[in-house]
Amino acid sequence: MNFASDNVAGVAPEVIQALAEANRGRVPSYGADAITRRLAARFAELFETEVAMLPVGSGTAANALALASLVPPYGAVLCHREAHINMDECGAPEFFTGGAKLIDLEGNDGKLSAATLAEQLAIGDVGYVHRAQPAAVSITQSTELGTVYGPHEVREIAEIAHAHGLKLHMDGARFANAVASLGCTPADITWKAGVDALSFGGTKNGAMAAEAVLFFGAAPDSFRFHHKRAGQLFSKMRFVSAQLEALVADDLWLRHARHANAQAARIVEGIAGLPGVELLHPVQANEIFLRLPEAAIATLAAEIGLDRWDGPEGRKVRLVTAFDTDPADVAALVAAFRRVLAG
Repeated sequence: MNFASDNVAGVAPEVIQALAEANRGRVPSYGADAITRRLAARFAELFETEVAMLPVGSGTAANALALASLVPPYGAVLCHREAHINMDECGAPEFFTGGAKLIDLEGNDGKLSAATLAEQLAIGDVGYVHRAQPAAVSITQSTELGTVYGPHEVREIAEIAHAHGLKLHMDGARFANAVASLGCTPADITWKAGVDALSFGGTKNGAMAAEAVLFFGAAPDSFRFHHKRAGQLFSKMRFVSAQLEALVADDLWLRHARHANAQAARIVEGIAGLPGVELLHPVQANEIFLRLPEAAIATLAAEIGLDRWDGPEGRKVRLVTAFDTDPADVAALVAAFRRVLAG
């Protein structure tokens, strides 16, 4: 059993089949293939609006290139302190923007609030030559702590960002889990709520290595050049596009996310009330953060793949479910927790 991350999961059979089918014949290169064209049309249908779309190979690439297209080198991106772009991308957004600054803000349960954003923008950096110029806001959906922004929360953030001339980017590495949790349409929490650009995640949801950057409306002119310069304009782009097409066909991406979310809910229900277990954040998608006794962590880690997530809050662990999490493994995990913690 390994619940350390949804990245430890394999590739969905439907994606493998799509790759096999894409491996036939000779087709145009660099995204001029029929699969990539169909994918763009499918995204437009899925989001109920025209989108500018380019596939990439990783979530870091998606985030960095989206922000590089929105933010000048002297600009600033406002984000949550726990955001992936701030904590886990090795300076990629700063590198690909040519030096833009990330300004990290606090917020409960991994979420940036409209009030905090407004307070930061009220400082008056705009036009002040000694400060990086605010150019974009980036939020994560679902967040790095497993919580979800509702449409009204996204809209409030977007309204403040746009009022100050900033663009709103959404890191959607687990976008599917958020949509499944909210029960809304993809449009409801993106462009209808004011999102300008979305990093659409596929890898954590059953793809081998496939994400996409979506702009609602026309993409900035620079985007395709950033895409090429970063090495993300794959000559055999059809193999990236085929993975995403397989996921969005027949709502496979949502079925995967619903399964992962449901298994996380089963874990929470199964370990609730056990002595020494403290749930640190609401579980609204497929990530669970717990504080446990150190001895229990060591014992459980020998049997179950856990992710240590120690920090200012002290010792804690993360459990993550995936599109292919076996319910039998969930039952075994709950049984192990009960055995170790309840005696």
